[in-house]
Amino acid sequence: MCQLLGMNCNTPTDVVFSFSGFAERGGHTDHHSDGWGIAFFEGLGLRHFVDHQPACASPVAALIRNYPIKSRDVIAHIRKATQGVVALENCHPFVRELWGRYWVFAHNGDLKDFAPRLHSSFRPVGSTDSEQAFCWIMQELAKSHAGVPSVAELTLTLRELSQRIARHGTFNFLLSNGEALWAHATTSLYYVERQHPFAQATLKDDDLSINFADHTSAQDRVAMVATTPLTTNESWVAFAPGELKVFVGGALVG
Repeated sequence: MCQLLGMNCNTPTDVVFSFSGFAERGGHTDHHSDGWGIAFFEGLGLRHFVDHQPACASPVAALIRNYPIKSRDVIAHIRKATQGVVALENCHPFVRELWGRYWVFAHNGDLKDFAPRLHSSFRPVGSTDSEQAFCWIMQELAKSHAGVPSVAELTLTLRELSQRIARHGTFNFLLSNGEALWAHATTSLYYVERQHPFAQATLKDDDLSINFADHTSAQDRVAMVATTPLTTNESWVAFAPGELKVFVGGALVG
């Protein structure tokens, strides 16, 4: 199946170190070679890159490794296709607009017999179960809230919607609107919170280490979420099956 990477911070931060190891799983240290993508929030704007080539060999991925884009919320995905052909329109993360903000979604898993009725403006472009689930979530969020809800209200609604979709199979996902990062686990998902005093970390999938203390201040907070731990010497915490967590400002808040 696919793999997920998410970052949530209290100050704009680059994801080059973590993405370098993550991209190696896209056809080099693992078999997720059916495309990849990444999205960075910058204020109300969004930088969105996808490619149907393996992440380990993609020229676009090489750009990301060498261009330290700074963002408070990042979602990345490497794909092992289960539903939908290998094509650009089927590469995660997917993007939609709701309440005047961009929303970004990426999914790891396989949903069976999931054919919800879509009757609003949210329709899939590609042929994946993932994009269909995202469109349904956006539709149901719009129906559930008359105005722009708080992060806490959104979390309650997303928890209920996630349970309904997860009845159809594996539903690990990341979702962000640039204010928070939501993460849901059916099977494998881990997180780590980085804060002062920062230490050195070493990637599992690449010969690369970094001392975060050289690149951060005492006020910085960074939360990372991944399908499996990216580093060998940090205390990654496993999600429980069926658990939805939300991160704001680089910290777990629910």
